[in-house]
Amino acid sequence: MRIVGLLLAAGASSRFGADKLLHDLPHGVPMAVQAARHLKAVLPDVIAVVRPGGGDLERRLGAEDVAVVVCERADEGMGASLACAVRAAREADGFVVALADMPFVRPSSILAVRDALAAGAALAAPYWRARRGHPVGISARFRPVLEGLAGDEGARALLARHAAELIKVPVGDPGVLRDIDRPEDLQPPIVV
Repeated sequence: MRIVGLLLAAGASSRFGADKLLHDLPHGVPMAVQAARHLKAVLPDVIAVVRPGGGDLERRLGAEDVAVVVCERADEGMGASLACAVRAAREADGFVVALADMPFVRPSSILAVRDALAAGAALAAPYWRARRGHPVGISARFRPVLEGLAGDEGARALLARHAAELIKVPVGDPGVLRDIDRPEDLQPPIVV
């Protein structure tokens, strides 16, 4: 079964104030590169979608043995980027959709989502403390819907419509909920 990792890295970083995806984490690795490394640790095939003019990000991700696709419609939002990634994945049996601004997701959580897809789940997502996180696993059965996405919605409507088919994968990983939108989001979280 060929399950492809899709790394959505075409956002504008408008709330961060700079190109957050190339912002170095405390250990010196750019955010998007860290997210790509975690996907590659689990999935041999990873496709990253970037926006036009993202040459440095494109080069950095390419150096991680990640296939990089430029989405000409990235300004339309996450839906357009996801559609672009799914088209690039061609004959995949499923997709693990990850966000480049979520570099703290552990490879073990990605593995758990991949394993749920490989076991036949139509949809799978990690849950930490009863909250759905990322990455989300989506069967190729939904390819036509994904390829038709536009705007900024992403796969949220698909997940809502097929909620009864979603396999909830419990994980002990708060990183599945931790996205980085502003510089202060990089501060270590207080976990109670």
